[in-house]
Amino acid sequence: MASANGASGTPGASDETRLGVILALAAYGMWGVLPAYFKLLDGVAPDVVVAHRILWSTVFVGGYLALQGRIPEIIGILKTPRLVGLLFASAVLIAANWLIFVWAIGQAKVLDVSLGYFINPLVSILLGLVILREKLTPVQALAVGIATLAVILKTVFSGGLPWVAISLAVSFAFYGYIRKITPVGAAAGLFIEIILLMPFALGYVVFFAPESLSPAYFTGTGQMLALAGTGIITAVPLILFSGAARRLSMVLIGLIQYIAPSLHFLQAVYIWGEPLQMAQLGTFSMIWLALALVSLDSLRRWRQSRAG
Repeated sequence: MASANGASGTPGASDETRLGVILALAAYGMWGVLPAYFKLLDGVAPDVVVAHRILWSTVFVGGYLALQGRIPEIIGILKTPRLVGLLFASAVLIAANWLIFVWAIGQAKVLDVSLGYFINPLVSILLGLVILREKLTPVQALAVGIATLAVILKTVFSGGLPWVAISLAVSFAFYGYIRKITPVGAAAGLFIEIILLMPFALGYVVFFAPESLSPAYFTGTGQMLALAGTGIITAVPLILFSGAARRLSMVLIGLIQYIAPSLHFLQAVYIWGEPLQMAQLGTFSMIWLALALVSLDSLRRWRQSRAG
């Protein structure tokens, strides 16, 4: 296990941990620049982008698994109705998450995207409390309370609920929960999800967006290639993350994950010039405080478990 590697002091374990950190940084770094990538597809409708992303992901993720000789694993999963049902539910959630994500980027709401993925770990903690009946530590309870207050204050002072951030956080938290209780690997699970979505995506493109199959629909060849490349930018970070997850503890993965929304935030403010209002800054500050509390608490308990 990754945590066992990290706990041992052997040179081989140290090398594995170092490789895991590199893979995790690469994965979350790629996820962090996804808004910049999807900016290349300005003018292409979000529903069309998501439909093509599903189709092209089928090609690239399927090719990766085929090269690994894992097609029998896929067939085995498809023969298990319970697993297929769970993965269909997770597929619907990730498709909705992708659609909101792409739409928000097109509407210059990258700050809301960033906020959503900062909130996500706290929503996951809340799900653990409600669904799994897990007990919150006092620090976790305080962090969830701060995050809830931050959303309420943003709603009051900004004149509206930050529905983009909440939708992204909730959909991804539920997605993570379903994948947690579904005993399949990351890449295999994603491939099943996209092949379950593929008939809907293909039907949508053929019957509702056939113009997206013509070069005339795009602003140039580069945009066509960028749309095809959505399959690659879906598959590659997942593959990198899978390698990292095998080598690192969940605590370390949890700390590294904040790279992605941090990059979203920096791009939104310093590259695309999205206005950072005082209400937004206050919300982010409170969420950052909550995450710092949770991270320090997790790190402390992890060190205690290793010492014990």
